[in-house]
Amino acid sequence: MSIKGKGFHLLLKYRHLMEGKLRAEVIDEQTSIEALRAKAEASAARLVKEIEGVEYIPAEFTDFYAEWIRIDGTSHDKVVLYFHGGGFVMGSARSHRNIIAGFASRLGMDVLSFDYRLAPEHPAPAAVCDGAKIYGWLLEQGYAPEDIVFAGDSAGAGIALATLLKIKDDGGILPAGCAVFSPCVDMTLSGASIRTKAKADPCTPKGANETYTKHYVGNGDPRDPYASPLFGDLAGLPPIMIQVGEDETLLDDSLRFAEKAAKAGVKVKIKVWKGMFHCFPLLAPLFPEATQAMDESCLFIRDKLYGKMMQSKN
Repeated sequence: MSIKGKGFHLLLKYRHLMEGKLRAEVIDEQTSIEALRAKAEASAARLVKEIEGVEYIPAEFTDFYAEWIRIDGTSHDKVVLYFHGGGFVMGSARSHRNIIAGFASRLGMDVLSFDYRLAPEHPAPAAVCDGAKIYGWLLEQGYAPEDIVFAGDSAGAGIALATLLKIKDDGGILPAGCAVFSPCVDMTLSGASIRTKAKADPCTPKGANETYTKHYVGNGDPRDPYASPLFGDLAGLPPIMIQVGEDETLLDDSLRFAEKAAKAGVKVKIKVWKGMFHCFPLLAPLFPEATQAMDESCLFIRDKLYGKMMQSKN
């Protein structure tokens, strides 16, 4: 583990002291969702700086807000559909704009981000339906399924994986692949790491997993595959890459999903990073582990979108 990686781990663990608070944040059902959303918008803007050479263009999609993140000088023949994180209750295309721009810049291709409906106002499967809808819109714009890869972080990663299941169930053609960071795929919170990694996890406030998943499920079934893709039929899904930290409560979500996907015949790659925390690759290039993990994810995506084309040229 790099010195910078350790530094960010400590910074996140004791961030409450930086905010002038003696105790770490606790999330429960009394926590204001509106306050969480406002904090998420403000903190995202502070954490990641704007990147030169990036253009943000509102998409001509009328059902909900979506925007293109485009890098100067790149072609527009391929696209990554990005599902932002935020515990199912917060976050937006705008709040994740700079984070996704960093990803798009390293990737060197267009990314489309969008505002899926948030819980608790819109519990599962609303966000998954939105993901399937905007994927359908991309197809209407002339992109072939093999021109599209899904990507997402945390809650958004889980929604991306569940969206794959819905597309499959609806008889659609799936995208070329899916790259996810620290996916949340089990609303029953049955993974042992929820308990065993609680002290090691520097990112997830006490009570957050329980509160956010309860809001997301609402009155539904926590084992419904569109809420918890871990419990779905994973056979037939496209290639998947999972990047996850060793020190996070959702570690077992990634491990169990990867194991089940592999048994179902899915080509899945998973990498567990020693000492790393929730969604750490999104902080690239601030420390070596984040940079390497993000570069590996970008390589996976480019291979799925351009690999066959390169092979045919050879």
